[in-house]
Amino acid sequence: MANIRPFRAIRTSRDKASLLATRSYLTYSKKTIDEKLKNNPYTFLHIIKPSVKNEKTNLKVDKYKIIKNKFTFFLKSGILKKDKIRGYYIYQKHDNQNKFTGIIAATSIEEYLNNNIKKHEKTLDKREKMFSEYLDQVGFNADPVLLTHKPIKEINKFISKFIKKRSEYEFTTTDKCLHKLWIVNKKNDIELITKYYKKIKNLYIADGHHRCASSALLSKKRNCLKSKYFMSYLIDENQLKILSFNRMIKNLNGYTSKEFLEKLKKRFKVVNIQDKIYIPNKKNEISMYINKKWYSLILKKQKNSKFSSDELGPSILSNNIFEPILNIKNERTSKNIAFYQGGISLSKIIEEVNNNIYDVAFILQPLSIDAIKKISDNNETLPPKSTYIEPKLRSGLTIYPINNEY
Repeated sequence: MANIRPFRAIRTSRDKASLLATRSYLTYSKKTIDEKLKNNPYTFLHIIKPSVKNEKTNLKVDKYKIIKNKFTFFLKSGILKKDKIRGYYIYQKHDNQNKFTGIIAATSIEEYLNNNIKKHEKTLDKREKMFSEYLDQVGFNADPVLLTHKPIKEINKFISKFIKKRSEYEFTTTDKCLHKLWIVNKKNDIELITKYYKKIKNLYIADGHHRCASSALLSKKRNCLKSKYFMSYLIDENQLKILSFNRMIKNLNGYTSKEFLEKLKKRFKVVNIQDKIYIPNKKNEISMYINKKWYSLILKKQKNSKFSSDELGPSILSNNIFEPILNIKNERTSKNIAFYQGGISLSKIIEEVNNNIYDVAFILQPLSIDAIKKISDNNETLPPKSTYIEPKLRSGLTIYPINNEY
């Protein structure tokens, strides 16, 4: 059963929504961040990425205090306000190719701890503890976990009917995406949504494994209702856009390209492809670009038993190339590997290999939602950066208060 509840979001007014909500600061260059901080007094970057150049110390706790102080300033100045009534929030993101529509809600941590919210990616203890400490210190969460579920006819029907009303927010961003937000705060509507989600047995984490795990850590530390829930964006699995993360390798661990190919041939069927660009299309196939040539790689020994994550591209690379040949034992921390999400053009990847920025590129097929769910249901996990899943939400659109002071 999906246990969700409405909450009183902290958010900005209709006229400032486009100015406040922001992409993750990790997607911006330092120059762009500096420009936004200088020219936009309302951007949420002032809170999550404040300038600390005049601070006497760079300790984490002091940075958390700065973030909390900036957040408090935005509240006191009226840029941010807490909704008077609890509600759900329907959020829609629309670009030229995709339309995503789902519900922002508070979701029970207990469901995660009981494994009713399924995961497919390993998390790092260090990152879990760091983000849990961050939440504990600042007292709010501005980035919902992306949760997905099987299609529910009643939910889709409710959303389709509700979004015919005027939205609270409607703005377009420079990446040509249209964003809309509706507030659902009538008692009958809230009861209907809560009831419909109780029909769902399992939710699946599409994006935000560390955020979810960190919220679970915090719930064990704090004994209050707010910390027993985390902010999530719930969306029908048929709406998700799943891309691959392609792998770029800086050096071949001392092997020449010829020696590397010979190593691969012991484990893979290696075929030189004459195409200018080759995208893998056969079952469990990986394409490789090296020395201005494309190759098809298919593992020789593949298990014929029941489904396993070891048979999927990310695991095939990790188990048969990265660790045994390239000596990459930890893909999260290795400086010899870079991850390029599937939206980055293959032309750019070819150019960077040709310019010797990288020695070799591996192109993977996107995983299906069925494969991700099977991995989750089997309590298996994939290597890091196995999927790049959209939609990506903007920070600060709705903020979940953890501290009672807000």
